[in-house]
Amino acid sequence: MQMTPAVEKYVLHWGEMGTRWGTNRTVAQIQALLYLSPKPLRADEIVELLSVARSNVSTSIRELQSYGLVRMTHVLGDRRDYFESLHDVWDLFRAIIEQRKQRELNPTLAMLRGCVDEVDNEEETDPVTKERIRNMLKFVETTSNWYEEISDIPTSTLTKLMGLGKKITKLVRK
Repeated sequence: MQMTPAVEKYVLHWGEMGTRWGTNRTVAQIQALLYLSPKPLRADEIVELLSVARSNVSTSIRELQSYGLVRMTHVLGDRRDYFESLHDVWDLFRAIIEQRKQRELNPTLAMLRGCVDEVDNEEETDPVTKERIRNMLKFVETTSNWYEEISDIPTSTLTKLMGLGKKITKLVRK
C-alpha cells in the first residue's frame, strides 16, 4: 500500500471525521486505510503506514472487527494475520448504521418508553412536557422502524431510491 498524498489526505480526514462521530481517530484511520488498500494488510504494515503504536493498532482492529467493518484473512503460505475492510460502501453504511442503532437508538428508545410510562402517571408534569416526550418517542421509533425497513433492501434498489430524491417527495406530496 502506497501512502500517496491523496491517500494520506483521505485517511487523515477520515480520522478527523471519526472523532466527530464519536470514534477514536486511529480506529477511523485504520478503517480508511484498509478500505483504500487494494490488498489485505498486516498489523505491522498498518503500524508503519500510520506511524502509530502496535498496541493501538491491535486494539483498533479488534474494535473494527467487533463492528463488522474489518475482517481477518490469511494469505497462502503465510502464517500471519491480514486484515481487510468491507469493500462495498453500502455494506459499510449498513454496518455502521446497525452499530449506531444498537449503541444509541435502542437505549434511547428504552429510556423514552420508560419516560412516557412515567409521565403518564405523573399529575404534576405539564401536558406540554408530556406531549413533547411522546413526540420524541414517536420520532425515534419512526427512525428505528425506517432503518429496519431499509436494512434488507438490496443495494441496487436502495441506490435507485436514493437517486430518485425529490421525485419521491413530489410523489408523496400529491
